[in-house]
Amino acid sequence: MAEVIRMPRMSDTMEEGNIVSWLKNEGDSVEIGETLAEVETDKATMELDSPEEGVLLHIAVKEGAVPINGVIAVIGKKGEDWKAAIESSGSNGKAEEAKSEAAPAPAEEKSSPAPVAEPDHQPAPPSDDDKRVKASPLAKNLAKDAGIDIGQVEGSGDQGRIVKRDIEAAIEAQKSAPAPQPASKPAPAAKPAAQETPAVTPFAYAPGTANFEEKSISQMRKTIARRLGESKFTAPHFYLTIDINMDKSVAMRKQVNEVAPTKISFNDFVVKAAAVALRQHPGVNSSWLGDKIRYNKDINIGVAVAVDEGLLVPVIRYADIKTLSQINTEVKHFAGKAKERKLQPDEMQGNTFTISNLGMFGIEEFTAIINPPDSCILAVGAIIEKPVVKNGEIVIANMMKVTLSCDHRTVDGAMGAQFLQTFKGILEDPIRLMV
Repeated sequence: MAEVIRMPRMSDTMEEGNIVSWLKNEGDSVEIGETLAEVETDKATMELDSPEEGVLLHIAVKEGAVPINGVIAVIGKKGEDWKAAIESSGSNGKAEEAKSEAAPAPAEEKSSPAPVAEPDHQPAPPSDDDKRVKASPLAKNLAKDAGIDIGQVEGSGDQGRIVKRDIEAAIEAQKSAPAPQPASKPAPAAKPAAQETPAVTPFAYAPGTANFEEKSISQMRKTIARRLGESKFTAPHFYLTIDINMDKSVAMRKQVNEVAPTKISFNDFVVKAAAVALRQHPGVNSSWLGDKIRYNKDINIGVAVAVDEGLLVPVIRYADIKTLSQINTEVKHFAGKAKERKLQPDEMQGNTFTISNLGMFGIEEFTAIINPPDSCILAVGAIIEKPVVKNGEIVIANMMKVTLSCDHRTVDGAMGAQFLQTFKGILEDPIRLMV
């Protein structure tokens, strides 16, 4: 009998998946491991591979949200009864309802200006705007990062939709294309001044109207809202702030970068210092489990990375025993994957402590919401030159302010303060990172 394909759990926190596009049409042959569709989870846009071999007999949900284990397709032999397969699988029909509600008319394009019915014969070539619309979010992100004009890419997905493989092919073609030869400048008459767009668009205001734009919430943003809302209103937060003199760290960074195989950042110093301090204060490296507290022996630091849809937190495992160069290489690698939405679920799991650094944006001080299951998160501000009193004299020093958000169920004020004192001492005398 034909096999029913259900929405799999593609990350540990995923509750539903949002089908962005199908790369196969009903009636297409598929093989095991071949990509069927692109699915947006709470953490990334991922490719859904076929667990079965045969013909795609039925697509239950063209696009939209589907709960975990919801029916999304049926694969079997050509001519098999896909309805019987769904009925025998125990489906409650919710996926079928979602099909009619989520995508009642996927073939229609909102950008079509003509109200008349579309002819059955070959349609007119789509405009560049249409091509932009017919592209998956993953394809758009890849094209943007690679500098590819997505309007010039031919789509191979459902109804000409541009998908990941189309952008990758365009990138390879761009790499192999010969370098363009310098051309002579066009004559000034090629673009008459009369046809130029005015530099300033006149402002138009219609009284009694409101100007706004609404966008559907992504799976990632839904999960961020849910998990951080639960954290903020479930875990009793308290905050500890301390100033750190970074003069010696600034000097050591210059020395380290003279010999390091990769350019070490101040954030690498922060990650390493936090890991070393956690080894001395295991109570901070803990998790609240309801009826017990888990004290983690491994030190895995989550590093918050900003992406368009929110935050992703890849994990640097065993950070206390890694060198600054190793930490730097991993952070750069994960940050690149995060921005391309290519992080895998296992690369964002297992954190025991989290660091959120907004110093590169000039933010001097802020507080962060604890990232479950951690007991604490460290908010790191910018390094600012400030006047300080040293040996009775006012001098200029490189100061950095950090704030530790703590879960009072696992970490008391004194425990958090002692951790910050150790963390501060390491960065003010960074030779301790080497021993």
